Amino acid sequence: MKEKQISIFWFRRDLRLNDNAGLYHALRSGCQVLPLFIFDSEILDELRDRKDKRVAFIRDSLVAIDKELAAAGSALTVLQGKPLECLGRLIKEHRVMAVYTNHDYEPYARERDARVLAYLEARGVPFYTYKDQVIFEKDEVVKDNGEPYTVYTPYSKKWKARLNEFFLKSYPTGKYMEALAQYTGAGIPSLAELGFQETDYYVVPAKLDNSILPGYKKNRDIPALDSTSHLSVHLRFGTVSIRELARQAAGHSEDFLNELIWREFFQAILWHFPRVVAHSFKEEYDNIRWRNNEQEFERWCQGRTGFPIVDAGMRELNETGYMHNRVRMIVASFLAKDLLVDWRWGEAYFAEKLLDYELAANNGNWQWAAGTGCDAAPYFRVFNPRLQTEKFDPELKYIRRWVPEYDTLAYPQPMVDHAAAKDRCLAAYKEALQK
Repeated sequence: MKEKQISIFWFRRDLRLNDNAGLYHALRSGCQVLPLFIFDSEILDELRDRKDKRVAFIRDSLVAIDKELAAAGSALTVLQGKPLECLGRLIKEHRVMAVYTNHDYEPYARERDARVLAYLEARGVPFYTYKDQVIFEKDEVVKDNGEPYTVYTPYSKKWKARLNEFFLKSYPTGKYMEALAQYTGAGIPSLAELGFQETDYYVVPAKLDNSILPGYKKNRDIPALDSTSHLSVHLRFGTVSIRELARQAAGHSEDFLNELIWREFFQAILWHFPRVVAHSFKEEYDNIRWRNNEQEFERWCQGRTGFPIVDAGMRELNETGYMHNRVRMIVASFLAKDLLVDWRWGEAYFAEKLLDYELAANNGNWQWAAGTGCDAAPYFRVFNPRLQTEKFDPELKYIRRWVPEYDTLAYPQPMVDHAAAKDRCLAAYKEALQK
């Protein structure tokens, strides 16, 4: 005979107990709540690097959640496999009254959740999902005529106009922890059991350091300074509450708040225009005749282009899984415009390497840099690596940290002449737009 009635809360991009919308509703459902995480084999099987830092970060976050749950007499159930199969197993073992989770807006997640909904409905199990990883979603910030914004500035103005205390209010999950199912779990699978290897990574605690906010506007573009929040990975995996961050930013730094709004703008673009995953937002830019020289692309990946600011960024990425945001723009512009390599190649490389990889932001920023996206830098704006260095790393502190052989014979000569590469880029873009 099955156990007593339970509800399942399915953790995904919300790896925290506090201020978690879906968990809050599950805890108030009237049933004991079984906390669940699924290592989705359809995602893990696509990862080529067996030392993927993201898997290690997720696992460590689950260990932290499990410790919190243990203090409340509960435990995290962690399964590995296809979501439908894992949920089906739990439905056979328990009297599952409902499954709760939070929205995910990426194309794979939307398709997966549609299958989960159909599967659960066929078995009489409701599937409830909630907004948690953004302040505004889907059609909550659109033009007066209902059309989606495709330019950031008017989107951000409407976003700020809609903001009020209701949207920033936390979900008091801590008040309802007694609703957690009381049991001892089987523990968290090791990386080896998941098919991965141990790896190092660095992240800051999942909270916003207010000390960076007064100088955020002035210092956030200087890669040699530790003047950014480093919270992108926590936003990506939900180890920090977006409502908490927005409350802090709204009271201390509009510039930091603007960065949170950029993230939501790209989420909205992906939601309304999912074709951007494989195509240029501005369709005419799909006509660009990319050079796609594989040897040049490999030099870019390795940080051996002969352009120090580009090489420093790529080496930082390869070693740490992180790259300063200003440098991300420089290296992306260099690949797409100086080398005329399809921006999708660079986007895919970032997707493989970035600890904070998020499809919407990665795609949006790559298309911005390549000039192919919504609200993009115009195609004739080509970052000059030398001028960018003079402006943002004038003392070469960032470059010398990551390119120690700079100014020695061991450092390669520039692989292209920037001025000639710019002319080549402009000609290719003009040709595409004339088709």
